[in-house]
Amino acid sequence: MHKKIARWVQDKKSGIKRAVVTAYDYPFARLAAEAGVHGILVGDSLGMVVGGGGDTLGVTLEQMAYHTGMVVRGAGDCLVFADLPFGSYEKGPEQAWGAAVTLLRAGADVIKLEGGAEMASTVAFCSERGINVCAHIGLTPQRVRQWGSFQRQGTDVDSARRLQADAGALAEAGARFLVLEAVPDALAANITRDITIPTIGIGAGPDTDAQVLVMHDLLGLGTESPPFARRYIEGGRIMRDALAEYVREVGNSQFPPHRKR
Repeated sequence: MHKKIARWVQDKKSGIKRAVVTAYDYPFARLAAEAGVHGILVGDSLGMVVGGGGDTLGVTLEQMAYHTGMVVRGAGDCLVFADLPFGSYEKGPEQAWGAAVTLLRAGADVIKLEGGAEMASTVAFCSERGINVCAHIGLTPQRVRQWGSFQRQGTDVDSARRLQADAGALAEAGARFLVLEAVPDALAANITRDITIPTIGIGAGPDTDAQVLVMHDLLGLGTESPPFARRYIEGGRIMRDALAEYVREVGNSQFPPHRKR
């Protein structure tokens, strides 16, 4: 097992929590690594966060590989996760394996894919061929057009049982990690207790083994953040004020300063 992943597994046993953020380029990855973040996710959320799209479905495998390469160069000792984008893995295990290889060659340590028990055979195929897989259940953004909106999942008995079964099937198939997004706190706690692989929560309460947030949400760079995200600073306001000051100084001939002849 990869030494970094083995450490995550040991920390789960010891009750030590880990912090993960998204990043899409070198500067933000470097900042995360310098801050002591444990994992960086190169998410297909880049289509929304840095691309301005309404969902993640337009992101391509080539774009994911490009951004993964930038992140890896700044990630230091962070474990780097990379998303398989919509359309790059759903046809079957062979397609998923080929797409995963592309992201591994870009430098990713772990490949993430969305879906429940129906993806178990794909997870097993990739895992048996040397790929570290992170599965993702609950709110799976690549299915937003099927649902019609970004909906909280597992809120009734039947859907909670289905997610619990999905988690077990994916862990049994060889997934190294499991992302739980927008599910009830108690369900996330139960799944985390019942499987041996580390869970990573987003909007899933405090009891998962790790937490992940979109970098731009926690830095206050987006115009809107999901209700579970905490804005640790109002980075957007700080940056706008700096830019406005630059504009003012240029307009007043204060920048660049006059040089003595």
